[in-house]
Amino acid sequence: MNDESNSLLPTLDDAKAEQMIGKVVLVGITRYGGDGQMRDQQQYSGTVLRISAEEGVVLADEADGHERYLPPMLDQYRPAEPGEYRLRSGGEIVVDPDYLTTWDLHAQQ
Repeated sequence: MNDESNSLLPTLDDAKAEQMIGKVVLVGITRYGGDGQMRDQQQYSGTVLRISAEEGVVLADEADGHERYLPPMLDQYRPAEPGEYRLRSGGEIVVDPDYLTTWDLHAQQ
């Protein structure tokens, strides 16, 4: 991220960031086209490896271990209720994730 985009983000809560390291996050992403129509949805889970204003929230994908990057807006990561969560995309079950987060991505027109 460049300095201009960093200035648009809220200040990183270092205490919360530290608490999130090693925790499992269940992620939902919905993508919309430039016409506003939903294009696809994706769900995955990952373990938080590190968090910084520069990289964002870096997860190790539970399915393949690859790193995935999410925005460092920590107020968007909500504590998850204990239980089993079934992923729509592949039917996998995630048991007792620590956090839930959802993101809507809109293509520019």
